[in-house]
Amino acid sequence: MSGQSTRRTVLKGAALAGAAGLGVAACSTDSKLGHAQTPTPTAPVALGSPDEVPVGGAKLYREQRVLVSCPAKGEYKAFSAQCTHAGCVLDKIEDNAGNCPCHGSRFDVTTGKALQGPATVPLPAVEIRVEGGQLVAGPKTAAGA
Repeated sequence: MSGQSTRRTVLKGAALAGAAGLGVAACSTDSKLGHAQTPTPTAPVALGSPDEVPVGGAKLYREQRVLVSCPAKGEYKAFSAQCTHAGCVLDKIEDNAGNCPCHGSRFDVTTGKALQGPATVPLPAVEIRVEGGQLVAGPKTAAGA
């Protein structure tokens, strides 16, 4: 019996090593959208009061996967908060840069531009507007509707 267990353990280990290799290959720095299946909201998403985004700063809406900056009072820019390298969701904003916790990429919160790799592609812009006193990100209607 111990011979079978040993063989099974070796086979499982080989399968896991192969899967790990595939994961590394998929994390190419040339990726345009990484693993992000839907990098921006495909339907309107209410984010809350516009006052939550500081003028001259930005706010990360991690759950909604959106980053919103406010260059001037009443003006908003939004970007997908999914890293263009491997699709991880940004975890924080420091010094006006969004940080990816997976591989250390950093993005300018005012332009979406990649500041530090491995990501080389900017964050995709997201439509943003104020409706009924709330910030709303994404298209006016659901995709395909």
